[in-house]
Amino acid sequence: MIRHLSWCSNEDSAGAAARAAGDRVVIVGGGIAGALLAKTLQNHADVVLIDPKEYFEIPWANLRAKVDPAAVERTVIPHADYLTHAKVVTAAATGVDDSVVLTSVGRAVAYDFLVIATGRTCTRPQRRADRLEMFQQDKERIAAAQSVLIVGGGPIGVELAAEIVMEYGAESKRITLVHGGDRLLKVMGSRASAKALEWLRSKNVTVLLDQTVDIGGVVDADRREFTTSGGETIVADCHFVCTGRPVASGWLRDTFLGEHVDADGRLAVDEHLRVGRTRNVFAIGDITDVPEAKQGYLAQRHAMVVARNLRLLLKGGEGEHKRLHRYKPSKAAIHVTLGRRDAVSELPFMTLIGHIPGAIKPRDLFISRTRRMMGLRWN
Repeated sequence: MIRHLSWCSNEDSAGAAARAAGDRVVIVGGGIAGALLAKTLQNHADVVLIDPKEYFEIPWANLRAKVDPAAVERTVIPHADYLTHAKVVTAAATGVDDSVVLTSVGRAVAYDFLVIATGRTCTRPQRRADRLEMFQQDKERIAAAQSVLIVGGGPIGVELAAEIVMEYGAESKRITLVHGGDRLLKVMGSRASAKALEWLRSKNVTVLLDQTVDIGGVVDADRREFTTSGGETIVADCHFVCTGRPVASGWLRDTFLGEHVDADGRLAVDEHLRVGRTRNVFAIGDITDVPEAKQGYLAQRHAMVVARNLRLLLKGGEGEHKRLHRYKPSKAAIHVTLGRRDAVSELPFMTLIGHIPGAIKPRDLFISRTRRMMGLRWN
């Protein structure tokens, strides 16, 4: 069964035995990459997952959940549901040295192998029930609103605008998307940006480029007024900030891993996803400096490569370092969903928008497949 570590200053006896065996794998971060790695390794090592939440989320389904809370139950998954032979420390990591991770509850967790999977900074409640309530509140805010402001024109902002307009209809909600850049979807090429802009405007979404918004706007009765950097006033019943979040690596800067954190907060990894010149510290997901788009399915690929590498190291000795699997940065197509049916896709030789690229990603947004990967019932 899953074991939630008690909060004490010393290792428990079982932990000490595992340390002697040399198979303690500590994973910091329970997002899509860290969760999959913990699940994959739990029968091959003494796995400890450190995460400030008691659950993980399927991130690419979050925006759908804001307009369709029925999907939430399947996408916000307690760690206890898929970790049957692992320990979970419900806390944030606050520091690390070459053998121990320090946590926000004063617990020191020793490791033989360490994997950093903290992704990007975000504020999420610890309890799953509270997270589900947040989605329900978002649904109610959107349903009651006549006007919605979305700040940020990256994939999250564009997908949220599309989800709202396709769920409620172009005439039902007045949606304004404000983006500080000169085009949407900077992670994609200019053709994809132009097609996404045209699609949104065809659905009566107002898109303002090269402008920012004062989110500390003035409350006026039941509405809120926002002023853009271009001097435009936007009245919106609710708003969502969808700008990029910084990488969650601040806790590493004053540690022995700090020298491997670059100016953007990412950890430098080698072809095996090991951090810097270390031999027992790996990193996966958005926190890495792997030159590729930061997408959830690629973070899952990171997890599987590191799982294979750790299984080699756990079974063998120093010689296994020469046999480690390599991760090749992906140049795969980027897809941004536009509601339940459409999408914009950037392929190597063309950019498509509409139903055809929309058919690439199933209507349930790979929720069933992801649950199966985690050993859970698809429904």
